[in-house]
Amino acid sequence: MCCVLTGDETRQRVKFTDERVCKSHLLNCCPHDILSGTRMDLGECSKIHDLALRADYEIASKERDLFFELDAVDHLESFIADCDRRTELAKKRLAETQEEISAEVAAKAEKVHELNEEIGKLLAKAEQLGAEGNVDEAQTVLQEVERVRTKKKDAEEEYRNSMPASSFQQQKLRVCEVCSAYLGLHDNDRRLADHFGGKLHLGFIQIREKLEQLKKTVQDKQERRNQERLRRREEREKEEKMKKRTKSRSRERKRSRSRERDRERRRRRSRSASREKRRSRSRSKERDRRRRHRSRSRSRSRHSREHSHKSSRDRDRERDSKHSSSERRSDGLNGRTESRRHDDREAGEI
Repeated sequence: MCCVLTGDETRQRVKFTDERVCKSHLLNCCPHDILSGTRMDLGECSKIHDLALRADYEIASKERDLFFELDAVDHLESFIADCDRRTELAKKRLAETQEEISAEVAAKAEKVHELNEEIGKLLAKAEQLGAEGNVDEAQTVLQEVERVRTKKKDAEEEYRNSMPASSFQQQKLRVCEVCSAYLGLHDNDRRLADHFGGKLHLGFIQIREKLEQLKKTVQDKQERRNQERLRRREEREKEEKMKKRTKSRSRERKRSRSRERDRERRRRRSRSASREKRRSRSRSKERDRRRRHRSRSRSRSRHSREHSHKSSRDRDRERDSKHSSSERRSDGLNGRTESRRHDDREAGEI
C-alpha cells in the first residue's frame, strides 16, 4: 500500500514529528529513495515521504535537537546488515561453485580484482568531473587510470603465469563488498566504470557513508547531552550546596539569635534579679526604716504618754496641793472665823 500523500493532505493530516513519517526521508537517506530505479529497487517506503515535511523538519532542527538521527541509524543499520548477509551468502555460493585454487594464486587474483576496482572508481570519478565541467581535473584522473592499468597488466601476467592456461581462461568472479554485485576478473574498463560509477554502487556508498555520518552525529549529540546533563547536575549540586550552606548559615544565625536571646534573657533575668535584689534591699531598708520609725514613734508616744502622765500627776499633785492648801487656808479662815465667832459669843455672853 502506498504511503505517499500529496503535500496538502500531508500538511493537513500529519506533522513531521508523526510516527508515520519516515525519519530517514527527513534526513535524505532513505534507501527506498536512494536505490530507486536500480536492480535493487526496494519499492515505495512503508512510511510517509513528503518534501514539505522535510523542509519543516530542517527549519525546526535549527532551533532544537529532535534526535531523529537515532531512528535513521536504526533503519540504515538494519538495511546494511541485510546487505552484508547477502554478500556473505554470495561469497559462500561462489566458493562452492568455482574451482579451488591455492592461497598464492588466490592472492594474485585478489590483487587483480583490487586494481580493477581502483580503475573503475577512477573512471567513474573522471566521468563525474567531466559532467561537472572540470575538464582539467578529469584529465588528471585519466592519467592516474593509465598508471593503474599498467599495474593491472603486470598483476594479470603474474596471475596467468601462476596457473594453467585452461584455468586462466575461466572467469573468476568476486562479490563487491559495497553492493553485493558480482565482478569478473577479466571485466573490461567499461564494465568496471559502469559498475563503480553506477547508481546502485554509488547509492550503497552514499548509504554507508550517511550511516557513519549519522553515527558520529548521534555520538556527538549524546556527548553534548551528557555534558549538558553533567553541567546541570553540577549546577544542581552547587545549588544544593548553596542551599545547604544557606540553611546552615540560617541555622547558625538562628542559633546565634537563640543564643543572643538566651543571653538577653539571662541579662534581663540578671537585671531583673538585680532590680529585685535592689527592690528587696530597698524594701528591707524601708521596712527597717519604718520599723525604726515606728519604734521611734512608739518611743516618742510612750515618752509622751509618760510625760503626759507625769504632767497629769504633777498637775494632780499641784491641784491636790492647791486644794489642800486652799482647804488649809479655808480651814484656817474657818477656824479663825469660828474663833472669832466663839470670841464674839463669849463677848456677847459677857
